[in-house]
Amino acid sequence: MSDHDDGPADERAGAEPTMDAAKYPDGSLTYPPHPIGPGGEAPVGTVDLSEYTAEVITWTTSTATPPGVREPNTLAIVEFDVDGEPVRAIGQVTTDEVETGDTVRPVYCAELREPGAGIREPESQAWDGFRFEPVE
Repeated sequence: MSDHDDGPADERAGAEPTMDAAKYPDGSLTYPPHPIGPGGEAPVGTVDLSEYTAEVITWTTSTATPPGVREPNTLAIVEFDVDGEPVRAIGQVTTDEVETGDTVRPVYCAELREPGAGIREPESQAWDGFRFEPVE
């Protein structure tokens, strides 16, 4: 487990991107991080979920995607087990060959969607993130 106190990956020069979940005093985790945890307290650190595998809880395939998002687009809700503490995340899957119960790992993607395809200015938001790839 990694506890980071130096901010998100894009703030650390030259660092590999991380999929940070917030860690709270009661041991709970949230992804994405929230300023106040389930117990009502501020986070005390982060855990890099990209160092863990997760189990697919459920998944779906969207065939009517927003502009710039691949079609079809398979999405999954996954659950990580971080030292006995569960934390769930939702995201794209790298393939449409996924089943409930599969083990996946987060993989960094520089563009989850094509920046110029939407109505927002490409510079107005981040386009990168993590997808889930089945572990064989």
